[in-house]
Amino acid sequence: MKTHARVVIIGGGVMGVSLLYHLTKRGWSDVVLVEKNELTAGSTWHAAGLCTHFAHNATIMEMRATSVRLYKDILKQETGLETGFHPSGALRVTRSQDRMNEFRHVQGLGRFVGYDLHILSPGELKELYPLCETDGLLGAIYEPQDGHVDPTLATNAMAAGAKSRGAEIYRHNEVLDVEQAENGEWLVKTKNGTITAEHIVNAAGTWCREIGTMMGVDLPVVPMLHQYVVTDAVDAVQERIDAGEPELAIIRDPEESWYVRQERNSMIIGPYEKKATPWSIDGVPPEFGMELLPPNLDPIEHIMMMAMERIPALATAGIKTVVNGPITFTPDANPLIGPATGLNNAWLLTGSSMGVMEGGGAGSFLANWMVDNAPPMDPLAIDSRRFGPFAGRQYRLDKAIECFGLQFGVHYPFEEREAARPQRLTPIYDDQKAAGAVFGCAYGWERPNYFTNDGKEAALTFGKPGWFDAVKQECLAVRDKVGLCDLSAFSKFEVKGPDATAFVETLGANKPPKKIGRIGLIHVLYPSGGVCSEFTVTRLAEDHYYLVCAAMAERIDGDVLRKHAASFTDVEVTNKTEKLGILGLMGPNARKVLSKVTDDALEFRWLNAKETRVAGVTVRALRLSYVGELGWELHVPLQKLKVIFDALMEAGSDDGISLFGAYAMNAMRLEKGYPAIGADLTSERTPSETGVAALVKAEGRQFVGREAMMA
Repeated sequence: MKTHARVVIIGGGVMGVSLLYHLTKRGWSDVVLVEKNELTAGSTWHAAGLCTHFAHNATIMEMRATSVRLYKDILKQETGLETGFHPSGALRVTRSQDRMNEFRHVQGLGRFVGYDLHILSPGELKELYPLCETDGLLGAIYEPQDGHVDPTLATNAMAAGAKSRGAEIYRHNEVLDVEQAENGEWLVKTKNGTITAEHIVNAAGTWCREIGTMMGVDLPVVPMLHQYVVTDAVDAVQERIDAGEPELAIIRDPEESWYVRQERNSMIIGPYEKKATPWSIDGVPPEFGMELLPPNLDPIEHIMMMAMERIPALATAGIKTVVNGPITFTPDANPLIGPATGLNNAWLLTGSSMGVMEGGGAGSFLANWMVDNAPPMDPLAIDSRRFGPFAGRQYRLDKAIECFGLQFGVHYPFEEREAARPQRLTPIYDDQKAAGAVFGCAYGWERPNYFTNDGKEAALTFGKPGWFDAVKQECLAVRDKVGLCDLSAFSKFEVKGPDATAFVETLGANKPPKKIGRIGLIHVLYPSGGVCSEFTVTRLAEDHYYLVCAAMAERIDGDVLRKHAASFTDVEVTNKTEKLGILGLMGPNARKVLSKVTDDALEFRWLNAKETRVAGVTVRALRLSYVGELGWELHVPLQKLKVIFDALMEAGSDDGISLFGAYAMNAMRLEKGYPAIGADLTSERTPSETGVAALVKAEGRQFVGREAMMA
């Protein structure tokens, strides 16, 4: 066994082996993988092997499509080994008009990414899947490139490809501990000795939390039990085989929450019950490896009966096998891929509830990120840092149960799921709720999306949303009078010290403000030139800066600042997110209202800031507005937020003051032409491509991504 390696991957499931394979394809041959049991132990070996393009996010769709291409053609061409891929295609059927709209939404996303998905009528469905009864169905979506793969064959083919390029795999070599040396190298202590590595990757799947604890990160992952049933031979399937008919497509009924696929001359039925069963929440048994749990058909029997009604041929066969094993779920059912927060050269590739489906593409995604130091596509939906400390034990448990039960739920635009809420509240939460706020969740913070007379949430839809008129009135109120908005969810950092100016000067594409009290906007880039982060930067003193960024980027941008600070000897970065609250006072009457609660003349210009007193409280007043109207952001100690809120609401009562939420702000910033991080500003576009070239000052300066951006 090696004692030194460039990368040590912990975990020999499909995702870890995929990363090993793809790193070697990118030229990193000094890589090793350690596995406590055999390859595929945990959840890979017992997976049903379904592969799909269906997704609600472009990055995840491409990741799944990459898996299909890899299993279908690439691995066999490169290694000569079979993967057991069956290009059967796949169907999803529905009796719901909303679901048909969802299918069209996904079809449109597929066209954008480059994949053709087809909407079928019930008659077309019957032609493609003769065993299906179509009574009551409105239609289906057909994914012609989908199929299923043998998870063990695919994993072993990737392992062979990786080893042929110099990678090494150490089976039956349990990781006992992980620690980082003072020089930054990682010491991976295994049963057979210690391996020193530049990079480590937690791809431990079912055991990811145990490895995460060794690394010093708490992963919001819960193993959930999923069962599928393998039938005896089905006569109708055997008849098709004898007649030379093609393999039946995988078929899913999202309303009834099941999938069915052909397995030689039998069938597999996979139900997802609404009442999910968590397993080993606080630690996987050390002896667990390639075992299954006892069958438990009672919770899924009614779902199987519905599948038999839709496909009557299923009812003619008995049960051969019941597979009941754990699969991992994160709070949003997307995998954790990317840097481990707060650590250097530590990565996560875990938490996928669709490990085989996503594994081939996930390994490719992370390999490219590691080699290029930049993600190949927008990573926000899968970034391992999208959850914060708020995602504790009860949170991860409640969200995993919710996600499992909604595995086949309709994914509406603007969907907000309720489990494990609320987590992070501002002192004016109750005031806003009493005023009719309908809250959304932003990185654990309860933040008003919009306000209604009764506080009831509008029904979700793919059409014109029910909140449209309410948001329209909020926009008009800000345009014509004055509005107040709770912006406390924004992430906030302070940078201090003798090296603070040099720190901010080299942070991103724009220069920092020169004068004390001035505000600027800095975009941090990836080496590829795409946008990683956006900071509003206020210079408070010669050696003191205040940085504000997106709520969902608290850990992502915190890592950006932490890593940048490592290049300086005397700079301090402090996270102030939970110490400070923010109120946005915006609209033509904003100055008039603010003047009633302060003795300040309020004569400072746009993009200027100053410390002043409002309602007897010292506040940091920033003269800026994201909605295109006159306005201020008032940054105050969080515990004093209600004092300022009450004073402004009272002072503005004669001037038409009203509350507005995130949806109105988004509508107004779009009208003004202000880009947003995560929507317009992403890793896939440079500042120039996003229309903010004026905020790039490259001449005579060096910053990450400069050369790629200007190429």
